[in-house]
Amino acid sequence: MFDIGLWELILIGIIGLVVLGPERLPTAVRTVSGWIRTMRRLAQNVKNELEQELEIEKLHSDLKKAESINQDINSKDIPDELKESIATLQQAAQDVNQPYNGDTKSSEPAVDTTKTTKE
Repeated sequence: MFDIGLWELILIGIIGLVVLGPERLPTAVRTVSGWIRTMRRLAQNVKNELEQELEIEKLHSDLKKAESINQDINSKDIPDELKESIATLQQAAQDVNQPYNGDTKSSEPAVDTTKTTKE
């Protein structure tokens, strides 16, 4: 990542030893290594999210291609397997778009508030 060689690491270690002293140097090394781990984890999370977004975009483009093919060709000429694939792609696109469209439906059953209780 930084292209640091052995001599550079030795020089950094000596400077750290002189500046921080032998008592605080191990704590500083642990702190810096923790920051590096956190940054790597953050970079991996960002990479994973970008890959997921790219997969979603690919799904949308495939769906648009399938819809354009569906419009260009008579529905009689399309095999049943392809029709099922198109339906599956459309359902997957709707499922993916649902959180973005704000169509959040509660999975909990509705509570009937018309019933009254006797005290």
